[in-house]
Amino acid sequence: MTPSNVFSAAVVQATPLAFDVDGTLEKVARLTSDAAGMGARLVVFPEAFVSCYPRGLDFGTAIGARTPEGRAWFRRYWESSIDVPGPAVERIGAIAAQHAVHLVIGVVERAAGTLYCTSLIFAPSGEFLGKHRKLVPTGAERLVWGSGDGSTMPVFDTSVGRLGTVTCWENYMPLLRMSMYAKGIQVWCAPTADSRDTWIASMRHIACEGRCFVLSANQFTRRGDYPDDYPLIADLQPGDVMCRGASMIVSPLGEVLAGPALEGEQILVAELDLAQIVEAKYDFDVVGHYSRPDIFTLVVNESATEPVITRSSHPHVPSS
Repeated sequence: MTPSNVFSAAVVQATPLAFDVDGTLEKVARLTSDAAGMGARLVVFPEAFVSCYPRGLDFGTAIGARTPEGRAWFRRYWESSIDVPGPAVERIGAIAAQHAVHLVIGVVERAAGTLYCTSLIFAPSGEFLGKHRKLVPTGAERLVWGSGDGSTMPVFDTSVGRLGTVTCWENYMPLLRMSMYAKGIQVWCAPTADSRDTWIASMRHIACEGRCFVLSANQFTRRGDYPDDYPLIADLQPGDVMCRGASMIVSPLGEVLAGPALEGEQILVAELDLAQIVEAKYDFDVVGHYSRPDIFTLVVNESATEPVITRSSHPHVPSS
């Protein structure tokens, strides 16, 4: 697809309605409308936006022990996660189509009894282009999220350039980054739950390393955004900030075009000129003239890894 060289893109810094899929999707619709009204043709939402990032929740787990209360919270989290494909995916696609935008959004996907931290990608027609499952849940996230495999690491040719998504601390995996650079990614979407100063530096580094635009979207959350019975380890007041956001948009030379946003819910918009990518690669192309394939080679397995493979035990007998 031939992209338009210059367009506006938005990152949404907001909090969902925790454990409420329908309410969160209504907010997605409103925020997408707002971003499109600001001229955005690409809108990026945070990690696990549908229906929440379970910040500060331990699900009743210690090494060697689980509590009934923790299991009940996992069930509640599972019930507020979504099937892919499924009705929520259709709803998000309809939102993208209504506002004629490319849409990237973090969701919690359920598949049987396992949850995955997943990013969904939609075309302006509303078509569901594909998904990326987070390869390695970070720290205690492993209590509730499974690991993705190499079959969901797409980069799509779109009217806003070659578009892909890498989630939160996956951005610190050098080999994953190299595989995305090799696919010619131009617009690097980074849904995240990290708002540290080190994250801000990392987004600038990736933009500069990959010579691509980086759009990082994070939630801004307070204690009051979670249910009253939400069993936090820390004793916080409703107005206490749990995640400050730090969403941002960065150019292919590492220059900050918008953000980092540190004060409340915001929509950041910046104009992206894909021609700047060619200019940036003049002196550094990590998979071109600045690579040394005679010394370094990366092998990527993009096969789906299935736990059960069923084969017929009987040879095929042609019918007479």
